Amino acid sequence: MLSIKPIPRALVPVNSDAAQRLSDRNYDEFQGDEEIWSRLQAAPDSILRVTMAHCAAPQVDALLQDGSPEALARSTANMEALTAGADTREVNDALWIYEIISPARPGVRQIGLGCMASTAQIRTAETPEGTIIRNEGIREKKAAGRAQLIQATQSYIGVVNNAFEDGDGSTTAALEALADTRPADFTVVDEKGNTHRSWLETDAAVVADLTARMASIRCAYVADGNHRSAAAAHLGRGHFLTVFFPTDRMGLLPYNRLVSTLNVTTTGQANRTEAFLAALSADFEYVACDGVPRLDLQEIGLYLDGRWTKLTARTHTYDPTNAVEVIDADIVQRRIFDHLMDITDARDPRLTFVGGDRPAEYLAGRVDAGEFEFALLMAPVTMQQIVDVCEQDRFMPPKSTWFEPKIRIGLVIALF
Repeated sequence: MLSIKPIPRALVPVNSDAAQRLSDRNYDEFQGDEEIWSRLQAAPDSILRVTMAHCAAPQVDALLQDGSPEALARSTANMEALTAGADTREVNDALWIYEIISPARPGVRQIGLGCMASTAQIRTAETPEGTIIRNEGIREKKAAGRAQLIQATQSYIGVVNNAFEDGDGSTTAALEALADTRPADFTVVDEKGNTHRSWLETDAAVVADLTARMASIRCAYVADGNHRSAAAAHLGRGHFLTVFFPTDRMGLLPYNRLVSTLNVTTTGQANRTEAFLAALSADFEYVACDGVPRLDLQEIGLYLDGRWTKLTARTHTYDPTNAVEVIDADIVQRRIFDHLMDITDARDPRLTFVGGDRPAEYLAGRVDAGEFEFALLMAPVTMQQIVDVCEQDRFMPPKSTWFEPKIRIGLVIALF
């Protein structure tokens, strides 16, 4: 069962105008520091000036090292200015109803409950009965870096996205009913046209009812923010900032790959595309496509030498009873990168991961420009696949889930 509590000290924008200026995408939605720096030039009030303070510099060649003492000191100073400024106010003992409406998903209300969740309930080897189940392993260095930022700002700014199965829909209906009783406290429209609405709930009876509803839910699955929750535990904090969304309201996009090398010999083949396909043929059936292929699970799009090819994984390449092995990202890693290219680590610099918010044409353009040798396009994983992996106490393949729309940071901050 899930144990939650209100946010004791919630720092929030004073109105929608302030929320529009302050809130932003999370750091991992940008393609590097220069893109973050450019964003800060256009939006100097953005919360990125706190979370990515090393990029808050007057010139791009003056960026600090992320996580350095100088960058952390800047995060501290910028957070103090934000807290003391006229654009924010503090609300005590509040739950947060959070709704995201995306034009790409007409008719879907992605509505969830923001709160503090217990670090003691995170499932680990030491707490195998934990009811908050991670979908990926934790890299200690990355968790420590997030912990340094939390300590420097004395707050939780990054929000963990947790998914839960709302079997009868009653919790979702309760959240919608509460949201429909009054206008949102503040509303933001992001760069992609998604509308983010926030309602702060401090009424004791409402808080008690929602807390009881969450206590009836068996477990939750960490959709995004594994390292942010781990950072809280790393610091010995009892709780972390999260939003719980029903699984049936969440959206997923592909997580694709750009590859900077192609170690294949063309001996006996007309060209390198034929040579690569011949090498792949033991594990994949393939067919040439006129344009971007439409993909289902266990199908991968290959862009090489100006043309698309659809690869279909042969049944021997995965164990259908293993929830991880059936996922396309795992098949690609094992049967293409590991087996054919000797790229055994997903963090290998020869691999670049691109979220599905960028179209297939973006991938092809990077290859055509000579920046990469080839691209791999995949269908999005499903929420059921994620649930299955978590229920088997396994981890999702690295860089396999891209939730869209994403939680916007800076709408609600939990102060220590």
